[in-house]
Amino acid sequence: MYWLFISLVANPFKFNILRMVLESGLFAQAVLLILVFFSVFSWAIIIHKSRVFKRVDSHTREFLRTFRKRKRLSEVYLACLSYSRTPLSKMLEAGYKELEELFKEQLSSDRAMDIYNQGLEDIKATMDRIGSEELEKLGGRVTFLATTGNTSPFLGLLGTVWGVMDSFASIGVRGSASLAVVAPGIAQALIATIFGLIVAIPAVIGYNHFGNKLKATGVQVDNFSSEFISAVKKELHYEKKGLHSTL
Repeated sequence: MYWLFISLVANPFKFNILRMVLESGLFAQAVLLILVFFSVFSWAIIIHKSRVFKRVDSHTREFLRTFRKRKRLSEVYLACLSYSRTPLSKMLEAGYKELEELFKEQLSSDRAMDIYNQGLEDIKATMDRIGSEELEKLGGRVTFLATTGNTSPFLGLLGTVWGVMDSFASIGVRGSASLAVVAPGIAQALIATIFGLIVAIPAVIGYNHFGNKLKATGVQVDNFSSEFISAVKKELHYEKKGLHSTL
């Protein structure tokens, strides 16, 4: 890297990438334009998702801290809904509404225990569904990073191969196979490969990073639905002892 910096300072025209791009063929320029498109959108997704997951992580920590300090679900319900960035908030909202419907149905039925058992299963299923939907929203556009990481090196290679073919074709036209004739075209062709790698590497890193974030959030989503059902059962147990009402 130090040698490259010294070379650029000593002879800035030697590594004039912009000039090489402008002097390359139309096909190579088209490939580079596509790579620029991939790069811009990839970085936009990386920056946006970084901010989103930072807020999600913060809200999830605060949400779980508040939920686990509860004495009653009714007391913590509104407080937890204020952490709107975490998928757990939507899950709690849906689960609590289902729980209210369950109690209304129990009061008007003679089969209270059967309704209770089935109701808890329905609540968990609803919360799992909401959690999956929220995870899908969080993962939106992340797959574009995978597409960029897989496609960009091949696009760069395509531009390079085309440029090399063009360079060798120029040998027949000029009637000379000297390095001075072939080297500029090959150097221009290799720019496409460099651009392809520059675009692909951040995209792959971003995809892996956000994939791990989604997995971690998925574990929290799975655990919370079970934790909510456990909280409901615990409060119903206290209610039967006459300590307090759940809702």
